[in-house]
Amino acid sequence: MQAGLPMGIENFKEMRARGYYYADKTGMVRELMNHMGKVNLFTRPRRFGKTLNLSMLKYFFEIGCDDTLFKGLEISGEKELCARCMGKYPVISISLKGVSGRRLEEAKGMLRRMVTEEAQRFEFLMHSSRLSHTEREQYRALVRVNQTGSFSMDDELLKDSLRMLSRFLHKHYSQQAVILIDEYDVPLDKAYHAGYYDDMMELLRGLFSQALKSNDSLYFAVLTGCLRVSKESVFTGLNNFKVYTVQDVRYQEYFGFTDSDVRKMLAYYGLVQHYDEIREWYDGYRFGDTGIYCPWDVINYCADLRDGNAVKPQNYWVNTSSNDIIRQFVDKAKASTRKEMEVLIDGGSIKKEIHQELTYRDLDSRIDHLWSILFTTGYLTQRGSDGDLTELVIPNREIHTIFVRQIREWFAEETEKDSHRLERFCRAFEENNIAAIEEGFTSYLKKSISIRDTNVKKERKESFYHGILLGIFGHMDGWDVRSNAEAGDGYCDIAIEVEDARIGIMIELKYAENARFDAACDEAAKQMRERNYAELLIDDGMETIFQYGIACYKKRCKVVSVCMMDKYDG
Repeated sequence: MQAGLPMGIENFKEMRARGYYYADKTGMVRELMNHMGKVNLFTRPRRFGKTLNLSMLKYFFEIGCDDTLFKGLEISGEKELCARCMGKYPVISISLKGVSGRRLEEAKGMLRRMVTEEAQRFEFLMHSSRLSHTEREQYRALVRVNQTGSFSMDDELLKDSLRMLSRFLHKHYSQQAVILIDEYDVPLDKAYHAGYYDDMMELLRGLFSQALKSNDSLYFAVLTGCLRVSKESVFTGLNNFKVYTVQDVRYQEYFGFTDSDVRKMLAYYGLVQHYDEIREWYDGYRFGDTGIYCPWDVINYCADLRDGNAVKPQNYWVNTSSNDIIRQFVDKAKASTRKEMEVLIDGGSIKKEIHQELTYRDLDSRIDHLWSILFTTGYLTQRGSDGDLTELVIPNREIHTIFVRQIREWFAEETEKDSHRLERFCRAFEENNIAAIEEGFTSYLKKSISIRDTNVKKERKESFYHGILLGIFGHMDGWDVRSNAEAGDGYCDIAIEVEDARIGIMIELKYAENARFDAACDEAAKQMRERNYAELLIDDGMETIFQYGIACYKKRCKVVSVCMMDKYDG
Protein backbone atom coordinates (compact mmCIF):
# COMPACT_ATOMS: atom_id res chain seq x y z
CA MET A 1 0.00 0.00 0.00
CA GLN A 2 1.37 3.40 -0.98
CA ALA A 3 2.03 6.02 1.68
CA GLY A 4 -0.37 8.95 1.69
CA LEU A 5 0.75 12.39 0.56
CA PRO A 6 1.17 14.76 3.54
CA MET A 7 -1.26 17.49 2.52
CA GLY A 8 -0.75 20.34 4.96
CA ILE A 9 0.82 18.09 7.61
CA GLU A 10 3.65 19.86 9.42
CA ASN A 11 4.01 17.61 12.47
CA PHE A 12 6.88 15.17 12.04
CA LYS A 13 5.52 12.62 14.51
CA GLU A 14 2.11 12.55 12.84
CA MET A 15 3.71 12.20 9.41
CA ARG A 16 5.89 9.26 10.45
CA ALA A 17 3.44 7.52 12.79
CA ARG A 18 0.64 7.58 10.21
CA GLY A 19 2.87 6.45 7.38
CA TYR A 20 2.76 9.54 5.18
CA TYR A 21 5.37 10.02 2.49
CA TYR A 22 8.39 11.86 3.90
CA ALA A 23 11.22 13.39 1.89
CA ASP A 24 14.12 12.69 4.25
CA LYS A 25 15.62 15.90 5.66
CA THR A 26 16.99 14.39 8.87
CA GLY A 27 20.57 14.97 7.68
CA MET A 28 19.97 18.50 8.94
CA VAL A 29 20.52 17.18 12.48
CA ARG A 30 24.06 16.09 11.61
CA GLU A 31 24.82 19.45 9.99
CA LEU A 32 23.41 21.32 12.96
CA MET A 33 25.49 19.40 15.48
CA ASN A 34 28.68 19.64 13.41
CA HIS A 35 28.36 23.36 12.63
CA MET A 36 26.12 24.62 15.39
CA GLY A 37 25.87 28.18 16.54
CA LYS A 38 24.34 29.03 19.87
CA VAL A 39 21.45 30.72 18.02
CA ASN A 40 20.69 29.68 14.43
CA LEU A 41 18.24 31.52 12.17
CA PHE A 42 17.03 29.99 8.90
CA THR A 43 15.20 32.29 6.49
CA ARG A 44 13.25 30.74 3.65
CA PRO A 45 10.05 31.59 1.72
CA ARG A 46 6.76 30.27 3.02
CA ARG A 47 5.77 26.67 2.28
CA PHE A 48 9.34 25.38 2.00
CA GLY A 49 9.29 23.04 5.02
CA LYS A 50 10.47 25.30 7.85
CA THR A 51 7.79 24.17 10.29
CA LEU A 52 8.23 20.48 9.48
CA ASN A 53 11.99 20.72 9.99
CA LEU A 54 11.57 22.34 13.39
CA SER A 55 9.08 19.65 14.32
CA MET A 56 11.61 17.00 13.25
CA LEU A 57 14.29 18.62 15.44
CA LYS A 58 11.91 18.67 18.38
CA TYR A 59 11.14 14.96 18.15
CA PHE A 60 14.80 14.07 17.68
CA PHE A 61 16.28 16.01 20.60
CA GLU A 62 13.46 15.94 23.15
CA ILE A 63 13.76 13.76 26.25
CA GLY A 64 11.45 10.78 25.83
CA CYS A 65 12.03 10.69 22.07
CA ASP A 66 10.45 7.77 20.16
CA ASP A 67 13.44 6.53 18.17
CA THR A 68 11.21 4.45 15.89
CA LEU A 69 10.14 7.70 14.20
CA PHE A 70 13.63 7.91 12.72
CA LYS A 71 14.02 4.27 11.75
CA GLY A 72 15.33 3.95 8.19
CA LEU A 73 15.99 7.68 7.83
CA GLU A 74 19.37 9.19 7.04
CA ILE A 75 20.15 10.29 10.58
CA SER A 76 19.68 6.75 11.93
CA GLY A 77 22.93 5.82 10.22
CA GLU A 78 24.81 8.26 12.50
CA LYS A 79 25.05 5.83 15.42
CA GLU A 80 27.42 7.82 17.62
CA LEU A 81 25.51 11.08 17.13
CA CYS A 82 22.17 9.42 17.88
CA ALA A 83 23.54 7.80 21.02
CA ARG A 84 24.91 11.15 22.16
CA CYS A 85 22.05 13.49 21.23
CA MET A 86 18.78 11.72 20.44
CA GLY A 87 16.29 12.19 23.26
CA LYS A 88 18.80 13.92 25.53
CA TYR A 89 17.48 17.48 25.89
CA PRO A 90 14.43 19.32 27.18
CA VAL A 91 12.93 21.14 24.20
CA ILE A 92 10.85 24.32 24.22
CA SER A 93 9.04 24.71 20.89
CA ILE A 94 6.70 27.54 19.93
CA SER A 95 5.31 28.85 16.66
CA LEU A 96 4.53 32.53 16.25
CA LYS A 97 2.69 32.17 12.93
CA GLY A 98 -0.67 32.67 14.66
CA VAL A 99 0.32 35.84 16.55
CA SER A 100 -1.69 38.55 14.88
CA GLY A 101 -4.51 40.95 15.55
CA ARG A 102 -5.92 44.31 14.60
CA ARG A 103 -4.81 45.65 17.98
CA LEU A 104 -1.74 45.07 20.11
CA GLU A 105 -3.69 43.47 22.94
CA GLU A 106 -5.12 40.83 20.62
CA ALA A 107 -1.64 39.89 19.46
CA LYS A 108 -0.32 39.86 23.01
CA GLY A 109 -3.13 37.53 24.02
CA MET A 110 -2.18 35.10 21.26
CA LEU A 111 1.48 35.23 22.26
CA ARG A 112 0.60 34.59 25.92
CA ARG A 113 -1.53 31.62 24.86
CA MET A 114 1.28 30.06 22.83
CA VAL A 115 3.84 30.44 25.62
CA THR A 116 1.44 29.24 28.31
CA GLU A 117 0.33 26.19 26.32
CA GLU A 118 3.95 25.22 25.73
CA ALA A 119 4.75 25.67 29.42
CA GLN A 120 1.76 23.47 30.30
CA ARG A 121 3.51 20.54 28.60
CA PHE A 122 5.86 20.47 31.60
CA GLU A 123 3.36 20.27 34.48
CA PHE A 124 5.76 18.02 36.40
CA LEU A 125 7.75 21.20 37.15
CA MET A 126 4.98 22.22 39.53
CA HIS A 127 6.06 19.42 41.85
CA SER A 128 9.73 19.06 40.97
CA SER A 129 11.92 18.60 44.03
CA ARG A 130 14.83 20.11 42.11
CA LEU A 131 13.10 23.48 41.95
CA SER A 132 12.80 25.77 44.94
CA HIS A 133 9.42 26.77 46.28
CA THR A 134 9.84 30.19 44.67
CA GLU A 135 10.69 28.64 41.31
CA ARG A 136 7.64 26.35 41.47
CA GLU A 137 5.48 29.39 42.16
CA GLN A 138 7.07 31.20 39.24
CA TYR A 139 6.25 28.23 37.02
CA ARG A 140 2.64 28.33 38.22
CA ALA A 141 2.52 31.99 37.14
CA LEU A 142 3.57 30.94 33.63
CA VAL A 143 0.69 28.46 33.26
CA ARG A 144 -1.97 30.29 35.26
CA VAL A 145 -5.28 30.97 33.51
CA ASN A 146 -7.69 33.43 35.11
CA GLN A 147 -11.41 32.89 35.69
CA THR A 148 -12.33 34.29 32.28
CA GLY A 149 -10.10 31.78 30.53
CA SER A 150 -7.49 34.40 29.62
CA PHE A 151 -3.78 33.84 30.09
CA SER A 152 -2.74 36.07 32.93
CA MET A 153 1.01 36.78 32.65
CA ASP A 154 1.89 40.47 32.37
CA ASP A 155 4.29 41.92 29.81
CA GLU A 156 7.40 41.61 31.98
CA LEU A 157 6.67 37.98 32.80
CA LEU A 158 5.94 37.29 29.13
CA LYS A 159 9.31 38.73 28.09
CA ASP A 160 11.08 36.54 30.65
CA SER A 161 8.92 33.45 30.09
CA LEU A 162 11.16 31.41 27.76
CA ARG A 163 14.29 32.11 29.80
CA MET A 164 12.51 31.11 33.01
CA LEU A 165 11.08 27.95 31.48
CA SER A 166 14.49 26.91 30.13
CA ARG A 167 16.05 27.52 33.56
CA PHE A 168 13.43 25.37 35.29
CA LEU A 169 13.90 22.54 32.78
CA HIS A 170 17.68 22.82 33.12
CA LYS A 171 17.46 22.43 36.90
CA HIS A 172 14.98 19.55 36.69
CA TYR A 173 16.90 17.51 34.12
CA SER A 174 20.43 18.79 34.83
CA GLN A 175 20.58 19.39 31.10
CA GLN A 176 20.45 22.63 29.12
CA ALA A 177 17.38 23.24 26.97
CA VAL A 178 16.91 23.50 23.22
CA ILE A 179 14.64 26.38 22.13
CA LEU A 180 12.83 26.23 18.76
CA ILE A 181 10.90 29.28 17.51
CA ASP A 182 9.02 28.98 14.21
CA GLU A 183 7.99 31.97 12.05
CA TYR A 184 9.59 34.47 14.40
CA ASP A 185 8.86 37.41 12.08
CA VAL A 186 5.11 36.90 11.55
CA PRO A 187 4.08 39.06 14.57
CA LEU A 188 6.27 41.89 13.25
CA ASP A 189 4.72 41.66 9.80
CA LYS A 190 1.18 41.70 11.20
CA ALA A 191 2.02 44.54 13.60
CA TYR A 192 3.56 46.62 10.83
CA HIS A 193 0.40 46.44 8.73
CA ALA A 194 -1.89 46.99 11.74
CA GLY A 195 -0.02 49.98 13.13
CA TYR A 196 1.52 48.73 16.40
CA TYR A 197 4.95 47.77 15.09
CA ASP A 198 7.04 49.62 17.71
CA ASP A 199 5.20 48.00 20.63
CA MET A 200 5.48 44.51 19.15
CA MET A 201 9.16 45.09 18.38
CA GLU A 202 9.81 46.07 21.98
CA LEU A 203 7.95 42.98 23.27
CA LEU A 204 9.75 40.51 20.99
CA ARG A 205 13.13 42.16 21.60
CA GLY A 206 12.64 41.52 25.31
CA LEU A 207 11.45 37.93 24.77
CA PHE A 208 14.31 36.98 22.42
CA SER A 209 17.00 38.89 24.29
CA GLN A 210 16.30 37.22 27.62
CA ALA A 211 15.85 33.72 26.15
CA LEU A 212 18.74 33.77 23.68
CA LYS A 213 21.35 36.13 25.12
CA SER A 214 23.48 35.17 28.15
CA ASN A 215 21.08 32.36 29.04
CA ASP A 216 23.14 29.73 30.85
CA SER A 217 20.27 27.25 30.51
CA LEU A 218 20.28 27.38 26.71
CA TYR A 219 22.10 24.62 24.81
CA PHE A 220 21.19 26.01 21.40
CA ALA A 221 18.26 27.64 19.61
CA VAL A 222 16.86 27.43 16.11
CA LEU A 223 14.55 30.10 14.66
CA THR A 224 12.85 30.23 11.28
CA GLY A 225 11.23 33.03 9.32
CA CYS A 226 10.79 34.52 5.87
CA LEU A 227 12.78 37.70 6.43
CA ARG A 228 16.08 38.39 8.09
CA VAL A 229 14.95 41.35 10.16
CA SER A 230 17.74 43.71 11.16
CA LYS A 231 19.74 42.35 14.06
CA GLU A 232 19.83 45.81 15.56
CA SER A 233 16.04 45.89 15.76
CA VAL A 234 14.90 42.60 17.24
CA PHE A 235 18.06 40.62 18.03
CA THR A 236 19.95 43.41 19.76
CA GLY A 237 23.14 42.23 21.43
CA LEU A 238 23.09 38.66 20.13
CA ASN A 239 26.71 38.06 19.25
CA ASN A 240 26.29 34.27 19.16
CA PHE A 241 23.97 34.51 16.17
CA LYS A 242 24.28 32.52 12.89
CA VAL A 243 21.99 33.32 9.99
CA TYR A 244 21.46 30.99 7.01
CA THR A 245 19.61 32.57 4.09
CA VAL A 246 18.78 31.28 0.61
CA GLN A 247 22.17 32.56 -0.52
CA ASP A 248 24.12 30.29 1.83
CA VAL A 249 25.43 26.91 0.73
CA ARG A 250 25.22 25.22 4.13
CA TYR A 251 21.79 23.64 4.75
CA GLN A 252 20.84 24.41 1.13
CA GLU A 253 19.23 21.00 0.50
CA TYR A 254 17.17 20.80 3.70
CA PHE A 255 14.41 23.28 2.85
CA GLY A 256 12.34 22.47 -0.24
CA PHE A 257 12.69 19.49 -2.57
CA THR A 258 15.83 18.78 -4.56
CA ASP A 259 15.57 17.29 -8.04
CA SER A 260 16.43 13.92 -6.53
CA ASP A 261 13.59 14.28 -3.98
CA VAL A 262 11.10 14.98 -6.79
CA ARG A 263 12.26 12.12 -8.99
CA LYS A 264 11.99 9.68 -6.07
CA MET A 265 8.48 10.87 -5.21
CA LEU A 266 7.26 10.66 -8.82
CA ALA A 267 8.74 7.18 -9.20
CA TYR A 268 7.11 6.05 -5.94
CA TYR A 269 3.66 7.20 -7.06
CA GLY A 270 4.03 6.20 -10.71
CA LEU A 271 3.90 9.80 -11.95
CA VAL A 272 7.28 10.07 -13.71
CA GLN A 273 5.55 11.12 -16.95
CA HIS A 274 4.73 14.46 -15.25
CA TYR A 275 8.35 15.30 -14.41
CA ASP A 276 8.88 17.88 -17.18
CA GLU A 277 5.74 19.88 -16.39
CA ILE A 278 6.46 19.80 -12.66
CA ARG A 279 9.95 21.08 -13.34
CA GLU A 280 8.64 23.90 -15.56
CA TRP A 281 6.03 25.01 -13.04
CA TYR A 282 7.55 24.41 -9.61
CA ASP A 283 11.36 24.16 -9.95
CA GLY A 284 13.71 27.08 -10.54
CA TYR A 285 14.58 28.20 -7.01
CA ARG A 286 18.24 28.30 -6.11
CA PHE A 287 19.28 27.94 -2.49
CA GLY A 288 23.05 28.25 -2.21
CA ASP A 289 24.15 26.48 -5.37
CA THR A 290 21.40 23.82 -5.40
CA GLY A 291 18.25 23.82 -7.51
CA ILE A 292 15.10 23.59 -5.37
CA TYR A 293 11.41 22.89 -6.04
CA CYS A 294 8.60 24.30 -3.92
CA PRO A 295 7.46 21.22 -1.92
CA TRP A 296 3.96 22.59 -1.32
CA ASP A 297 3.34 22.72 -5.06
CA VAL A 298 4.80 19.30 -5.84
CA ILE A 299 2.83 17.56 -3.08
CA ASN A 300 -0.45 19.27 -3.99
CA TYR A 301 -0.11 18.56 -7.70
CA CYS A 302 0.82 14.92 -7.13
CA ALA A 303 -2.20 14.57 -4.84
CA ASP A 304 -4.51 16.12 -7.44
CA LEU A 305 -3.10 13.87 -10.15
CA ARG A 306 -3.69 10.77 -8.03
CA ASP A 307 -7.23 11.88 -7.16
CA GLY A 308 -8.08 12.89 -10.72
CA ASN A 309 -8.66 16.51 -9.70
CA ALA A 310 -6.15 18.00 -12.13
CA VAL A 311 -4.80 17.23 -15.58
CA LYS A 312 -2.35 20.12 -15.73
CA PRO A 313 -0.32 22.09 -13.14
CA GLN A 314 -2.16 24.57 -10.95
CA ASN A 315 -1.21 27.62 -8.90
CA TYR A 316 -0.87 26.29 -5.36
CA TRP A 317 1.85 28.35 -3.66
CA VAL A 318 0.68 31.72 -4.98
CA ASN A 319 -2.84 31.08 -3.69
CA THR A 320 -1.72 30.66 -0.06
CA SER A 321 -1.35 34.41 0.54
CA SER A 322 -2.53 37.71 -0.88
CA ASN A 323 0.59 38.38 -2.99
CA ASP A 324 0.22 42.06 -2.09
CA ILE A 325 3.98 42.54 -2.36
CA ILE A 326 3.83 42.13 -6.16
CA ARG A 327 1.09 44.71 -6.51
CA GLN A 328 2.89 47.07 -4.15
CA PHE A 329 5.98 46.70 -6.31
CA VAL A 330 4.12 47.36 -9.57
CA ASP A 331 2.42 50.42 -8.08
CA LYS A 332 5.76 51.93 -7.08
CA ALA A 333 7.64 50.97 -10.23
CA LYS A 334 8.73 53.81 -12.48
CA ALA A 335 9.49 53.56 -16.20
CA SER A 336 13.03 52.21 -15.74
CA THR A 337 11.85 49.63 -13.22
CA ARG A 338 9.08 48.48 -15.54
CA LYS A 339 11.67 47.85 -18.23
CA GLU A 340 13.47 45.59 -15.76
CA MET A 341 10.16 43.89 -15.03
CA GLU A 342 9.76 43.22 -18.76
CA VAL A 343 13.17 41.54 -18.82
CA LEU A 344 12.16 39.28 -15.92
CA ILE A 345 8.80 38.37 -17.43
CA ASP A 346 10.61 37.53 -20.66
CA GLY A 347 12.70 34.96 -18.83
CA GLY A 348 15.73 37.22 -18.55
CA SER A 349 17.70 38.33 -15.50
CA ILE A 350 18.62 41.59 -13.81
CA LYS A 351 21.34 42.40 -11.27
CA LYS A 352 20.49 44.08 -7.99
CA GLU A 353 22.08 44.66 -4.63
CA ILE A 354 20.20 42.56 -2.11
CA HIS A 355 19.78 43.98 1.38
CA GLN A 356 19.62 41.01 3.74
CA GLU A 357 18.98 42.97 6.91
CA LEU A 358 16.00 45.32 6.92
CA THR A 359 13.56 46.65 9.44
CA TYR A 360 9.89 46.49 8.49
CA ARG A 361 9.89 50.28 8.16
CA ASP A 362 12.47 49.88 5.40
CA LEU A 363 10.48 47.43 3.34
CA ASP A 364 8.58 49.81 1.08
CA SER A 365 10.60 52.97 1.65
CA ARG A 366 12.65 52.43 -1.54
CA ILE A 367 12.10 50.40 -4.69
CA ASP A 368 15.53 48.78 -4.12
CA HIS A 369 14.26 47.33 -0.87
CA LEU A 370 11.26 45.83 -2.66
CA TRP A 371 13.65 43.92 -4.94
CA SER A 372 15.17 42.45 -1.78
CA ILE A 373 11.77 41.47 -0.40
CA LEU A 374 10.72 39.86 -3.68
CA PHE A 375 13.90 37.80 -3.47
CA THR A 376 13.68 36.74 0.17
CA THR A 377 9.98 35.86 -0.03
CA GLY A 378 10.36 33.61 -3.09
CA TYR A 379 8.96 35.71 -5.92
CA LEU A 380 12.44 36.00 -7.38
CA THR A 381 15.43 33.70 -7.09
CA GLN A 382 19.14 33.91 -7.78
CA ARG A 383 21.26 32.74 -10.68
CA GLY A 384 24.63 33.85 -9.32
CA SER A 385 26.37 36.99 -8.12
CA ASP A 386 28.79 39.59 -9.39
CA GLY A 387 30.48 41.27 -6.46
CA ASP A 388 27.77 42.99 -4.43
CA LEU A 389 25.13 42.35 -7.10
CA THR A 390 22.83 39.32 -7.23
CA GLU A 391 21.48 38.09 -10.55
CA LEU A 392 17.70 37.75 -10.16
CA VAL A 393 15.14 35.79 -12.20
CA ILE A 394 11.52 34.68 -11.90
CA PRO A 395 11.91 31.06 -10.74
CA ASN A 396 9.20 29.22 -12.65
CA ARG A 397 5.92 29.22 -14.55
CA GLU A 398 3.77 29.48 -11.43
CA ILE A 399 5.42 32.67 -10.18
CA HIS A 400 5.43 34.05 -13.73
CA THR A 401 1.62 33.80 -13.76
CA ILE A 402 1.26 35.85 -10.58
CA PHE A 403 3.49 38.62 -11.94
CA VAL A 404 1.43 38.74 -15.14
CA ARG A 405 -1.86 38.68 -13.23
CA GLN A 406 -0.89 41.53 -10.93
CA ILE A 407 0.40 43.58 -13.87
CA ARG A 408 -2.88 43.04 -15.73
CA GLU A 409 -4.87 44.18 -12.71
CA TRP A 410 -2.70 47.27 -12.37
CA PHE A 411 -3.02 47.99 -16.10
CA ALA A 412 -6.80 47.60 -15.98
CA GLU A 413 -7.05 50.12 -13.14
CA GLU A 414 -4.72 52.56 -14.90
CA THR A 415 -6.75 52.19 -18.10
CA GLU A 416 -10.03 52.93 -16.35
CA LYS A 417 -8.71 56.28 -15.09
CA ASP A 418 -8.99 57.71 -18.62
CA SER A 419 -12.57 56.72 -19.40
CA HIS A 420 -12.87 58.90 -22.53
CA ARG A 421 -9.83 57.35 -24.15
CA LEU A 422 -11.02 53.85 -23.23
CA GLU A 423 -14.45 54.57 -24.74
CA ARG A 424 -12.92 55.84 -28.00
CA PHE A 425 -10.73 52.78 -28.37
CA CYS A 426 -13.53 50.30 -27.77
CA ARG A 427 -15.99 52.13 -30.05
CA ALA A 428 -13.45 51.82 -32.86
CA PHE A 429 -14.20 48.07 -32.86
CA GLU A 430 -17.91 48.80 -33.36
CA GLU A 431 -17.09 51.19 -36.21
CA ASN A 432 -14.57 48.97 -38.03
CA ASN A 433 -12.01 51.78 -37.67
CA ILE A 434 -8.77 49.84 -38.21
CA ALA A 435 -6.47 52.86 -37.89
CA ALA A 436 -8.00 53.88 -34.55
CA ILE A 437 -7.74 50.30 -33.21
CA GLU A 438 -4.07 50.06 -34.18
CA GLU A 439 -3.24 53.49 -32.79
CA GLY A 440 -5.15 52.90 -29.55
CA PHE A 441 -3.81 49.41 -28.85
CA THR A 442 -0.22 50.47 -29.59
CA SER A 443 -0.63 53.38 -27.18
CA TYR A 444 -1.86 51.01 -24.47
CA LEU A 445 1.00 48.58 -25.09
CA LYS A 446 3.55 51.34 -24.67
CA LYS A 447 2.17 52.09 -21.23
CA SER A 448 2.03 48.46 -20.16
CA ILE A 449 4.71 45.88 -19.45
CA SER A 450 5.24 43.81 -22.54
CA ILE A 451 6.77 40.50 -23.55
CA ARG A 452 9.79 40.41 -25.81
CA ASP A 453 10.81 37.89 -28.41
CA THR A 454 12.60 35.36 -26.17
CA ASN A 455 12.25 31.68 -25.46
CA VAL A 456 8.82 32.12 -23.86
CA LYS A 457 6.38 29.90 -25.70
CA LYS A 458 4.33 31.60 -28.42
CA GLU A 459 1.04 30.61 -26.76
CA ARG A 460 2.05 32.41 -23.56
CA LYS A 461 2.99 35.56 -25.47
CA GLU A 462 -0.39 35.56 -27.21
CA SER A 463 -2.07 34.99 -23.86
CA PHE A 464 -0.40 38.13 -22.50
CA TYR A 465 -1.88 40.38 -25.20
CA HIS A 466 -5.16 38.52 -24.93
CA GLY A 467 -5.29 39.42 -21.24
CA ILE A 468 -4.61 43.10 -21.90
CA LEU A 469 -7.53 43.33 -24.32
CA LEU A 470 -9.85 41.49 -21.96
CA GLY A 471 -8.93 43.95 -19.21
CA ILE A 472 -9.79 46.89 -21.44
CA PHE A 473 -13.05 45.46 -22.76
CA GLY A 474 -14.18 44.52 -19.26
CA HIS A 475 -14.90 48.18 -18.52
CA MET A 476 -17.48 48.54 -21.29
CA ASP A 477 -21.11 48.63 -20.17
CA GLY A 478 -23.44 46.73 -22.47
CA TRP A 479 -20.68 44.51 -23.89
CA ASP A 480 -20.94 40.76 -23.36
CA VAL A 481 -17.28 39.70 -23.61
CA ARG A 482 -16.32 36.03 -23.81
CA SER A 483 -12.81 34.60 -23.82
CA ASN A 484 -11.92 31.45 -25.78
CA ALA A 485 -15.51 31.14 -26.84
CA GLU A 486 -16.62 28.00 -28.68
CA ALA A 487 -17.49 29.21 -32.16
CA GLY A 488 -18.05 27.39 -35.45
CA ASP A 489 -15.45 24.64 -35.69
CA GLY A 490 -13.12 25.90 -32.95
CA TYR A 491 -12.54 28.44 -30.22
CA CYS A 492 -12.19 32.15 -30.94
CA ASP A 493 -9.89 34.19 -28.70
CA ILE A 494 -12.45 36.90 -27.92
CA ALA A 495 -16.13 37.16 -28.85
CA ILE A 496 -18.14 40.30 -28.08
CA GLU A 497 -21.85 40.98 -28.40
CA VAL A 498 -23.12 44.56 -28.20
CA GLU A 499 -26.73 43.66 -27.61
CA ASP A 500 -28.39 47.07 -28.03
CA ALA A 501 -26.68 47.73 -31.36
CA ARG A 502 -26.91 44.07 -32.48
CA ILE A 503 -23.18 44.21 -33.27
CA GLY A 504 -20.97 41.14 -32.93
CA ILE A 505 -17.17 41.33 -32.77
CA MET A 506 -14.70 38.45 -33.22
CA ILE A 507 -10.99 38.83 -32.43
CA GLU A 508 -8.17 36.37 -33.13
CA LEU A 509 -4.75 37.28 -31.68
CA LYS A 510 -1.41 36.10 -33.03
CA TYR A 511 2.15 36.77 -31.93
CA ALA A 512 4.18 38.12 -34.85
CA GLU A 513 7.49 36.29 -34.53
CA ASN A 514 10.37 38.61 -35.50
CA ALA A 515 7.89 41.38 -36.40
CA ARG A 516 6.33 39.43 -39.28
CA PHE A 517 3.01 41.24 -38.90
CA ASP A 518 1.56 40.43 -42.34
CA ALA A 519 2.13 36.70 -41.95
CA ALA A 520 0.59 36.68 -38.47
CA CYS A 521 -2.46 38.66 -39.65
CA ASP A 522 -2.90 36.30 -42.60
CA GLU A 523 -2.78 33.34 -40.22
CA ALA A 524 -5.45 34.90 -38.00
CA ALA A 525 -7.70 35.73 -40.95
CA LYS A 526 -7.37 32.26 -42.44
CA GLN A 527 -8.21 30.64 -39.11
CA MET A 528 -11.34 32.75 -38.63
CA ARG A 529 -12.64 32.01 -42.12
CA GLU A 530 -11.85 28.31 -42.17
CA ARG A 531 -13.34 27.66 -38.75
CA ASN A 532 -16.48 29.72 -39.35
CA TYR A 533 -16.20 31.67 -36.10
CA ALA A 534 -18.95 34.07 -37.18
CA GLU A 535 -21.59 31.33 -36.77
CA LEU A 536 -21.65 31.94 -33.01
CA LEU A 537 -22.66 35.58 -33.42
CA ILE A 538 -25.08 34.83 -36.25
CA ASP A 539 -26.84 32.23 -34.11
CA ASP A 540 -27.08 34.77 -31.28
CA GLY A 541 -28.90 37.22 -33.53
CA MET A 542 -26.16 39.74 -34.16
CA GLU A 543 -26.97 41.74 -37.32
CA THR A 544 -23.59 43.38 -37.99
CA ILE A 545 -20.50 41.29 -37.47
CA PHE A 546 -16.86 42.45 -37.48
CA GLN A 547 -13.95 40.03 -37.43
CA TYR A 548 -10.44 41.25 -36.59
CA GLY A 549 -7.08 39.61 -36.81
CA ILE A 550 -4.57 41.30 -34.51
CA ALA A 551 -0.83 40.59 -34.70
CA CYS A 552 1.38 41.74 -31.81
CA TYR A 553 5.12 42.02 -31.36
CA LYS A 554 6.72 43.68 -28.35
CA LYS A 555 4.81 47.00 -28.09
CA ARG A 556 3.51 47.17 -31.64
CA CYS A 557 0.51 45.71 -33.39
CA LYS A 558 -1.21 45.41 -36.75
CA VAL A 559 -4.94 44.94 -37.24
CA VAL A 560 -6.83 43.55 -40.24
CA SER A 561 -10.55 43.40 -40.79
CA VAL A 562 -11.17 39.85 -41.97
CA CYS A 563 -14.65 40.43 -43.32
CA MET A 564 -17.76 42.31 -42.36
CA MET A 565 -21.25 40.85 -42.48
CA ASP A 566 -23.80 43.66 -42.46
CA LYS A 567 -27.46 43.23 -41.55
CA TYR A 568 -27.40 39.47 -41.76
CA ASP A 569 -30.97 38.29 -42.36
CA GLY A 570 -30.51 34.49 -42.43
